[in-house]
Amino acid sequence: MYVTAVKANGYKNLKNAVISPHPEYNLITGMNAQGKTNLLEAIWLMTGCRSFRGSKDRDYISIDGNIMELGMAFYDGRRTQKIEYSMSRENIRDKKIKLNGVSIKGTNGLFDCFKAVVFTPDDTELIKGSPEKRRTFIDLCCCQLNGRCLDSVRRYDLLLNHRNTLLKSIAAGKAQRDSIYVWDQQIAAIGTFISVKRNEYVKKMNETCQNLYSRITGGKEILTIEYNSNIFGSQIPEGNDGNDAVAKYFMKLNGSIDDDIRLGYTLWGAHRDDLIIKINGMNIKEFGSQGQKKTAALVMKLGQAEIYFKKSAEAPVILLDDVMGELDESRQALVFETVKNMQVFITACNENAVKGLANGAVFRVENGEVTAMQER
Repeated sequence: MYVTAVKANGYKNLKNAVISPHPEYNLITGMNAQGKTNLLEAIWLMTGCRSFRGSKDRDYISIDGNIMELGMAFYDGRRTQKIEYSMSRENIRDKKIKLNGVSIKGTNGLFDCFKAVVFTPDDTELIKGSPEKRRTFIDLCCCQLNGRCLDSVRRYDLLLNHRNTLLKSIAAGKAQRDSIYVWDQQIAAIGTFISVKRNEYVKKMNETCQNLYSRITGGKEILTIEYNSNIFGSQIPEGNDGNDAVAKYFMKLNGSIDDDIRLGYTLWGAHRDDLIIKINGMNIKEFGSQGQKKTAALVMKLGQAEIYFKKSAEAPVILLDDVMGELDESRQALVFETVKNMQVFITACNENAVKGLANGAVFRVENGEVTAMQER
């Protein structure tokens, strides 16, 4: 999979930006606050995901503008596809999205079409941040491989919100206690499915990331990634144990109803799960150095790309935002070795920040305007 054309106008500070990317490496240079990351972010939005910087929809539109327009063409291994994406300040919620000239409702329709992996300096939060960061990451990874996971995650969130609202109503005497069981049955079924799929993915990631991390450290440090379920602990059921697992999940919910009513939220479930990441048996979040945390986050993102490539036989597009300058030569070499058959977009203040680039194009961004410089 690779991008063949990108257009962005009115997206943050980008002004009539048009590029024809190289199918291998694309180095985007420029000083800070000129729009390099905005260009990567525009590409990322074509995955159907929200901004990797946490931007609100209203922030997509230029401060002095009223309309944001994005366009992208990409080859998916079989054919060239085209995405058009626009929105106006007058009606932020009404996104106009077309796939191959056909209007689609919302961003959901993009998720199965274009795949990318993004790595930013903030991704160390995968290691040192909250469990929610790690759950969100694993859910994204699972959803890239299995479209049913996306529907399940969204359905689970909806059911959980309904349950929490009902808990408050029960506490206020506005609803009957027994009314919660119908929600618990649905949550137990979907929550078990999510836990099983997450665990299956984490097993793949553990194996892949162990290999990547070992190549950096020369085998001196062993990275392990385990899925820890709030319901099942480390004994996550396999797919054929579904009925017993759902029953166990339901019993956990049922057993905590009194506490849940008192607190007004749900104590047990897939929304409380976490990843346990260790180096040589020690929890990296508590005992790891900053260098170890950065390296672990890097190999998790590289692992995401490698797993998708192996599973789908189609390479995702790689977006590296201002991270190469922070990596030493051995880590840069690992990145290039892992993504050698993938299209890569790299932002950096100057060309010297990135070592070892082979075939590719160089673009310069200045005050929101993009200029093609040369091919390497």
